[in-house]
Amino acid sequence: MALQALQSSGVAFRKILSHFPEELSLAFAYGSGVYRQVGPSSDQKNAMLDFVFAVDDPIAWHSKNLKKNWNHYSFLKVLGPKLITAVQNNYGAGVYYNTLITCDGRLIKYGVISTSILIEDLLNWNNLYIAGRLQKPVKIIAMNENVALRSALDKNLKSAVTTAFLMLPESFSEEDLFIEIAGLSYSGDFRMVVGEDKTKVLNIVKPNIAHFRELYDSTLQENPQVVYKVQQGRLEIDKSPEGQFTQLMTLPKTLQQQINHIMDPPGKNRDVEETLLQVAHDPDCGEVVRQGMKKTVIYSSLKLHKMWKGWLRKTS
Repeated sequence: MALQALQSSGVAFRKILSHFPEELSLAFAYGSGVYRQVGPSSDQKNAMLDFVFAVDDPIAWHSKNLKKNWNHYSFLKVLGPKLITAVQNNYGAGVYYNTLITCDGRLIKYGVISTSILIEDLLNWNNLYIAGRLQKPVKIIAMNENVALRSALDKNLKSAVTTAFLMLPESFSEEDLFIEIAGLSYSGDFRMVVGEDKTKVLNIVKPNIAHFRELYDSTLQENPQVVYKVQQGRLEIDKSPEGQFTQLMTLPKTLQQQINHIMDPPGKNRDVEETLLQVAHDPDCGEVVRQGMKKTVIYSSLKLHKMWKGWLRKTS
């Protein structure tokens, strides 16, 4: 499995993990505190460490974590693990974050997500939030033998590659591919226009080409629609309508639906397969997929915003 190549044996990460309940299906660290970036986030030594913990039973996990780390939580801690889990599952992207925590001398934040919700996001890109993070190099600290989760992690990488292929020309470099992949979860995200460094994607990819290559090597080697010239760092893909249709049919469900909404005239109500066949023959196929990605991310961002506004109204 491609992700196993990036599993970390770092003592520092394991020491931090020892402060939390052990029942984790997946734990990983990500971001500028883990992998070097250029630009404003280049101070790796002092950067906050970001973690995500996937758990099979969030109520039980939060219950144990409240006993171990009561001070990590906001005011919600007084309402108990059931309410915290309800917020986690129903508001935002299915993740509950505790932030600005000092642990073993490092500033950290950590998000908790249900394993089942994570699997759905990896397969269908419902939110492309944690799935988007897992399309970039991360440090896997712990992972159990959940076959469905491992399969979904692989599918997420394959989906990222396929989506990028559809937006790229017939021949391109590894760096071109990794820039497209790293930018998927930022497509249409207002944070890339307001507040965050607009060159964030380049800053992530350029210092970490080797890590991206390691993450995606087996996915690319096994893909029958690509000629991967490893020594030259070049790739060639099948851009025929038949090849593009095959790729479109394997895209995550949410992205397929967004493409259908873009292409389906009002009142016609064509099924998704018919729309994707039309897109496969369209000279602007790549641009249609790019617009579908933007709508996928915008929809997710708006959903997060509305859910948090609703939660704030209920708690005010």
